Amino acid sequence: MSVGIGDKAPPFSLPATGGSTISLVDYVGKAVVLVFYPGDDTPVCTKQLNSYSRDLDEFESLNAQVLGISAQGVESHEMFAGKQGLKFPLLADTDKSVAALYGTLGPLGFPRRSVFIVDKHGVIRYAHRAIAGLTYRPASELVEVLSSL
Repeated sequence: MSVGIGDKAPPFSLPATGGSTISLVDYVGKAVVLVFYPGDDTPVCTKQLNSYSRDLDEFESLNAQVLGISAQGVESHEMFAGKQGLKFPLLADTDKSVAALYGTLGPLGFPRRSVFIVDKHGVIRYAHRAIAGLTYRPASELVEVLSSL
């Protein structure tokens, strides 16, 4: 059973870019935008993460932290983030355990492009799981949800 709107966000702790380990609990009191994406350096993921990075000021003005999560390791994330100039952490969910907690794995175990917004109390207020993953939720939609919290 996967989590949905109104559920407490499952806690996690993952290695991240910048040599840190990031836990969801680090952001209590702040909204968090969890961006599950299939892979570093893939066309749609690159467009999606660049768009969120470009609009990061809008997220930050609403006291929200953006976190990218995929199954590649930190080394892959570091190269991808550096090449693209991404301004938010990328977390390495190499065993896909966090993706499983959030119900973002497809039938064959491949991660689906998904976005969750967790409010400052740790409750999921927005959940979108893509079926095909060829498109992504625009930053403006996520900012609108954050504005309403």
